[in-house]
This record gives sequence, C-alpha cells and structure tokens, in this order.
Amino acid sequence: MSERLIIGITMGDPASIGPEITAKVLDGPGIYDKCKPLIIGDAAVMEKALEIVQKTHLKINPINDINAALFEQGTIDVYDLGLVDVSKLELGRVSPMAGEAAFQYVKKAIELALAGEVDATVTNALNKEAINIAGHHYSGHTEIYAELTGTDKFTMMLAHENLRVVHVSTHVSLREACDRVKKERVLDVIRIADQACKNLGIGQPKIAVAGLNPHSGENGLFGKEEIDEIIPAIEAAVGEGIHAEGPIPPDTVFSKARGGWYDIVVAMYHDQGHIPLKVVGFVYDKEASKWDAVAGVNITLGLPIIRTSVDHGTAFDQAGKGIANELSLENAIEYGILLAKNKKMEE
Repeated sequence: MSERLIIGITMGDPASIGPEITAKVLDGPGIYDKCKPLIIGDAAVMEKALEIVQKTHLKINPINDINAALFEQGTIDVYDLGLVDVSKLELGRVSPMAGEAAFQYVKKAIELALAGEVDATVTNALNKEAINIAGHHYSGHTEIYAELTGTDKFTMMLAHENLRVVHVSTHVSLREACDRVKKERVLDVIRIADQACKNLGIGQPKIAVAGLNPHSGENGLFGKEEIDEIIPAIEAAVGEGIHAEGPIPPDTVFSKARGGWYDIVVAMYHDQGHIPLKVVGFVYDKEASKWDAVAGVNITLGLPIIRTSVDHGTAFDQAGKGIANELSLENAIEYGILLAKNKKMEE
C-alpha cells in the first residue's frame, strides 16, 4: 500500500446532509486504502447520522489529538469540537448554533492544514444564512479560506470528469460580476488555471477563456469587455508562455471543453461556469423521483493549503431521511488525495 495521507473532512452544517453522506462514504470500499480520513466536527452528531443512514455497525472514535486517530475501516475518527447540543438540533433548519459549529469546523480544518497536521482539507456544505446569523459574515467557504490563510489572489474551480471551470468572480450580483471583468483579474485567473492543471498532472494545459457577452461581443456590437479587458489579458498570458485561447463564445466553449479541445475553461462569472458543470454532473431520475448522481467537485485555487469540496448545498429538504447522494463527497476526497500526492511529490 502506498503512503496514506491524512485528509481532514469537515462535517458541514450539522443540520444538513453532511454528516449522513460522510458516514456513507466512510463505509464504502477502498477509502481507507487510499487515505487516512479525519472528520472535523461533533462526535454526537456523527453518532446520530449513523442511525439515520443505518450504519450503526460503524464506531465513532472522538479525539482532540490527531495522534489518537486509528484510521481503520469500521471506525470513524472525529476531531470532536463538541459544539452542538444534539437535543436542540433541528435537522433541515437554519440555526445560529449549527452555523457557528459549521464555521468552527472550517476554521479548525484550516488551522490543522496550515500546521501540517493534515495533508488536504475537504469540506461538506455549510449554510450561508446560518453562518451569517451566527456572526460570521462571509459569502461562502472560498472567502473564509482566503481570509484565514491570508490569500489575495484566489478563485473557485469546479470539476466533473474532464470538464473543469474556473471563475473570474463568484458570489456577487450579476451587475457587479460584469464590472469585475478587468484585464488584471482575468489574467490572474488564467495564471491560476494554468497552475491548477499542472498540479493535477497536466503538463501543458490548454486554457479556453470564455467571453462575457453573447457571441463574445461580436466585435463590439454586443459589448466591449472582450476588446477592452479579456483579449488584452489573453495576449498577456500567451506572452508568458501560457496556452490560452479566446475569447470563445460562452454558448459553445463548454461543449468544446467537454469534447477534449481544452483542459479548463475560464468563466467570467458564477452561473456561466456553474450551470454547464451541474447540467452534466447532476442527474435526476424522473421516474424514480430521485437523484441518480450529484457529482462534481469545488476546489479553491491559489491557497497555500489544499481545499476541495462537494459541489452542492446543505440539502435541508433531505436531511434526516438518509437518502442523500454521497457521490460528490467521494469525488471531492479523490481530488483531495490526488492534489495532496502531487504536492508531496513536488516537495
């Protein structure tokens, strides 16, 4: 067996599906052959999750020192922060208690990674409303990681199979997103995308840069952002030896990337990148009235530590029912392992 690296996995909002899908993944075949999973959360909440998903044959090992972890199949090691009163926890409901706990899980994961005690971090979903009413005013994981690691230049990457997308902006209004399409920011994201592909083992990445406007502006007929900001950024990147092409019309660029023309797409704003990724990654079975797959990974790029995440929300409507799909978490762990191994090799 090759060296198993420690992967710190946050439990997510304790009122969400996070604990449930975590239990499902850790009961799956092969996970402990690939890594040493460490759950960062509340042991009592994980105990409750085992009952919900009918995995009571698993044991919880509460610890507050990584050296006490067993990392053995059949036992879930939980770095226990003891923040949740399970008797007061309402599954599927927004609450300050759950929001505070979810934030602290992330904070602890970052601390452990910065200290070198875990090799990568993987996050389950948190609820933005819950963390904000708990007093932590962030728009999501990406911004928390950036601030707590002191990172200025960062972006979100979504990945599913061979489709990878990075974003010039994410959690801002569409009006503000248009205003954020500036040469320096686009160039920074192209650079980050290039390095991300190399970190994944792609030697000479081919980067597609999407336009902002329909038909990439049609030579200024539908907008001038391509002419004034995006093309100069692409030219600068090419001058640095980066294989970047564009601006490519947004309505075709993702099909081309899916077809293997490009290794990664630079999207100009949140929904431009998220919609195509989720169309291919989220598969709903209408006849069975269930999700066959909720796949895809969210990765924060530009950080000094590794962070991958599920590409879905807290799914409060499914919490407590034991039906949530764990595939995205499984994908996120796989990406975390890959990135951690490549980072070790580089070191």
